[in-house]
Amino acid sequence: MRHTDEVKLTAALLFFTACKFADAESVVDAHNCYPYDGRYADRIERALRAGYPVSIEQDLALYQGRVVLSHSAQPKGPEPDLETYFFKRIEPLIKEALKKNDRAHWPLIYLHFDFKENRPELLRAVWEILGRYEPWLTTAVKPADPNAPATASPYSMGPVMALTEDNDEQEAVFYGQLPAGAKLRVFGSAHAQQQPKNLTTQQRIDLAVTTPPERLLTERPTAYRRWWNNSWFVVEHGGARGAGEWNGQTAARLKSLVDYSHSLGFRIRFYCLDGFTAETNQGWDANYNFGSLARARARWLAARDAGVDFIATDQYEDLANTIRP
Repeated sequence: MRHTDEVKLTAALLFFTACKFADAESVVDAHNCYPYDGRYADRIERALRAGYPVSIEQDLALYQGRVVLSHSAQPKGPEPDLETYFFKRIEPLIKEALKKNDRAHWPLIYLHFDFKENRPELLRAVWEILGRYEPWLTTAVKPADPNAPATASPYSMGPVMALTEDNDEQEAVFYGQLPAGAKLRVFGSAHAQQQPKNLTTQQRIDLAVTTPPERLLTERPTAYRRWWNNSWFVVEHGGARGAGEWNGQTAARLKSLVDYSHSLGFRIRFYCLDGFTAETNQGWDANYNFGSLARARARWLAARDAGVDFIATDQYEDLANTIRP
C-alpha cells in the first residue's frame, strides 16, 4: 500500500470511529457506483471518501460465468467484476475494522445489489461470493418458523451489510432454499406496490403521490425483508422532473412515509436525488435530475430531517457535505 493510501485509510478509520451508529443518521447512498463503458472508474473511491457509514450500489449481471458490474442485462465483457472492484478494494479497510472490533459503529458499508437479471446462476454466483466474505458481513439466523417477525432474527453485526431488492426469485435463493438455522448473508426489501395495469402514465403518476403510506406498504418486516425502497414519485408529483418548489405539504408527505416505515420496523430508502447541469453531468439519468444543485440540496436536507435512512444520489460528495455537520 502506498503511503498516500495509508493516510487515506487512517483518516477513514478515524472518521467512522467518531460516527454514530448507522441507525441514528441518514446514510449517503452512492447510486450506480461503478464505471460506465470504462469511464468514471473513480466512483467507488469517491463514495469511500464521502465518509462512513456509506451505501454503495452495485448493478449486477453475468458475463461468461463472471459476476460483473453493468447497467444492462447484456454486458459486453470489459466490465469490472464485483469481487475485484468492490471486495478487493475495501479489503484493507475491513481487515482493520475487524481488528478494532468496534461493533457499535457497524455496518460501515452497505453493499446494495441492483440485479439487472435474475437468472438462478447469477444469484447463486453472488451467494457464493458472499460466502467467501461471510466473516465481514452482518448476518442473521433463519428462523424455523416462516411467519416469525424480523425481531426473532436479530442481526449479528459485521462491518458490511449486503442488501438486495424485492424480487421473489432472489428471495428463493438467498432465503427460501436455506435450512432453518442457516446464516442470512443478504437482506431484501419489502415488495413494491403494484399499480393496476390498465392505468395511463398520468394516472400512475397521480396515484403514486396520493396513495396513503399504509396502502403503499402492506407487509411487515421478516427475517429476510428488512427495508423499503422508493422512487421520489411517491413524494412529489412527477418525481424529480415534475417537482415544484419544496413546501410544507411535500415535507409532510415525506415525513408520513418515513414515520410509517419506521413504525413497522423497516428502514427506508429514496432514489435518486440529483441536481446537475449539462456541464456537470457524469453519465447520470435525466429522470432523476431536479435541475440544480440547490433544488437537490433542499430535498437532501428534508430527507435527513425526516429521518430517511438511505438517500441515494450520484453526487456523493455534495450530499455528504450537505447532510453531515
